[in-house]
Amino acid sequence: MTAIRLLNEEQALAALPDLCEVLADCVEGGASLGFMSPYRPKDALPFWQGVAAAVGRGEVLLVVAEGDDGRVVGTVQVGFASKPNQPHRGDLMKLLVHRRARGLGLSRRLMEAAEKAAAEAGRTLLVLDTATGEPAEKIYEKLGWSRTGVIPNYALFPDGRYCDTTIFYKQIG
Repeated sequence: MTAIRLLNEEQALAALPDLCEVLADCVEGGASLGFMSPYRPKDALPFWQGVAAAVGRGEVLLVVAEGDDGRVVGTVQVGFASKPNQPHRGDLMKLLVHRRARGLGLSRRLMEAAEKAAAEAGRTLLVLDTATGEPAEKIYEKLGWSRTGVIPNYALFPDGRYCDTTIFYKQIG
């Protein structure tokens, strides 16, 4: 059974190799995550070091899914809005599941844990964006997220093609 847990900064730093592997696998699998191909696990290290530091500052919640061997196979983050007029809002970021661990319900379990942790931290509204037409879009709809619209040519896929982006929100707590 895969364990879902919230990591602190020290735990995030200890999980860096696995987190880097998951992100690189998703980028190389074609996910539009802000990074371009080719993308190797070592390329992900600065990103995850920054996430770990943000976790330590209380700016980000980092939820992971660990396989039976204790290795991270999936993750999602909630970033807390930094504007004084948005203490109730969080940004759901980088729902990632390694290709070898897909089809096990990990996206749903990661999202449920992230929403619960965000609500416990006093957030009542979460927002996210995702590449239009990709599998994640259907996951968010199934989990009760509301679509607000699509922005054309918002970002690039790792291979350089443009992709539209769909914006979602969800009231929680």
